[in-house]
Amino acid sequence: GFFHSFDRYRLNRDAEHRRLKFINLDLVGSGMAIEEGEKLPEATMHTMRDGRPTPVTTGDLFDGKKVVVFAVPGAFTPTCSQAHLPGYVVNADAIRSKGVDDIVCISVNDAFVMGAWGDDRNAEAITMVGDGNGDFTKALGLEMDGSGFGLGTRSQRYAMVVNDGTVSNLAVEDAGQLEVSKAESILEIL
Repeated sequence: GFFHSFDRYRLNRDAEHRRLKFINLDLVGSGMAIEEGEKLPEATMHTMRDGRPTPVTTGDLFDGKKVVVFAVPGAFTPTCSQAHLPGYVVNADAIRSKGVDDIVCISVNDAFVMGAWGDDRNAEAITMVGDGNGDFTKALGLEMDGSGFGLGTRSQRYAMVVNDGTVSNLAVEDAGQLEVSKAESILEIL
């Protein structure tokens, strides 16, 4: 009777509230993406070392170094596996010859997946980093909603050059594109 209807109303109201909160806070993003000249936010991600996930901070990755970073929506996905990562593997020596200390690939995946993907693609010259919870990606304001494809919140495709923790160049791709963030494009701006 009445209590059953009231409970159903309360459950539906709570579910609607959670749904709206989820959309507003997690998928829309802040709309404030990092810009050239800004310092990277503090975050902890993970990389595989000695067969286990190991925390790595933005300080560990970027302080006192010149680093090329590229981010992909997902490990093992077609464009990422067939073009984006392989371009950096092939051009790693040329990129490093321009005074770059490290090349870092970041994705909203766990360290196990990133390690396996790097092994699968012969990416020994690339530091494969998992931003498993998307904390770094969200702090950059570069998250995207991949839920329509069953991916949840992921990183946009981008590349940046970071000097001692500060973004000197940032190239964010339009959806579905691979032009400005590919290795060849970054090599031209170094």
